[in-house]
Amino acid sequence: MAVRAQFENSNEVGVFSTLTNSYALVPVGSSENFYSIFEAELQDVIPICRATIAGTRIIGTLTTGNRKGLLVPTSTTDQELQHLRNTIPDEVKIQRIEERLSALGNVVCTNDHVALVHPDIERETEEIIADVLGVEVFRQTIADNVLVGSYMSLSNQGGVVHPKTSIQDQDELSSLLQVPLVAGSVNRGSSVVGAGMVVNDWMAVTGLDTTATELSVVESIFKLGENMGPSSINTTNKSTMVESFY
Repeated sequence: MAVRAQFENSNEVGVFSTLTNSYALVPVGSSENFYSIFEAELQDVIPICRATIAGTRIIGTLTTGNRKGLLVPTSTTDQELQHLRNTIPDEVKIQRIEERLSALGNVVCTNDHVALVHPDIERETEEIIADVLGVEVFRQTIADNVLVGSYMSLSNQGGVVHPKTSIQDQDELSSLLQVPLVAGSVNRGSSVVGAGMVVNDWMAVTGLDTTATELSVVESIFKLGENMGPSSINTTNKSTMVESFY
């Protein structure tokens, strides 16, 4: 299912949290209701780790991960790393990465099989991503934006990309990732879909401002509702969304 949430008056839930099929990371903070939204859906299924990265709460921006692994920037302290290791399942590999583009959540977009990365990411980082996350890695842009993690949200079921991504690019990315994609938005027209939501194979959390139309697109492309499928994204919904950008 798809739910709406806010972290301390911010709708950019993807900046403050990371969600995969085997764990969730949420920031340490005073926003109890943000934590409780994750807890209500996930507590019996996967561990929810309250953490900080480099002393900050922008966990989603700084980390990237999937069911098999988690990558954190070199600025992560030893205590933070130990806390993650203690909370996340043992089979998940955790790796600190020395990378100039240290906001890993902005420059990497991954599911359990494929990762898209910023075109300028270091070769060594690319190898670590492939190794730790167990994925194929492709250097890509989305609607000419290099921050693939910010402008795309991806699960094993589907993906949402920047609303101005051309049909040709969507088809190309879709065949690369082997999942259906749709150009969409969250938070009432925000094109930074990666920063505005987190998703795994059975749940999505989007910002509080996300409209019913945007939410229904999210639910159908990620197959989160009953009998949902890409076919149920009706053309009227899509055209309403696209119209708001012109």
